[in-house]
Amino acid sequence: MVLIKEKKSKIIDQFKVHARDTGSAEVQIAVLTERINTLGEHFKQHKKDFNSRRGLLSLVGRRRRLLNYLKKKDTKKYEDILGKLNLRK
Repeated sequence: MVLIKEKKSKIIDQFKVHARDTGSAEVQIAVLTERINTLGEHFKQHKKDFNSRRGLLSLVGRRRRLLNYLKKKDTKKYEDILGKLNLRK
């Protein structure tokens, strides 16, 4: 599932660290979370789509690694992003 360009740019604007930021850990985590949520809706209709499920697990693992990096680097930003995205830890 691909994110719509406007939706992705809105997410980037919300989580960017500086004016031209598109690749910071915070932005990447927010974009991955949106893709994961979109795939969750996809699986409600297509329960047997195991190839996409494998991709979903890959996205979840990538987000987990980015969250671990952010936790080591800056605990305050880590807690802020967990609160903004309603993620459990």
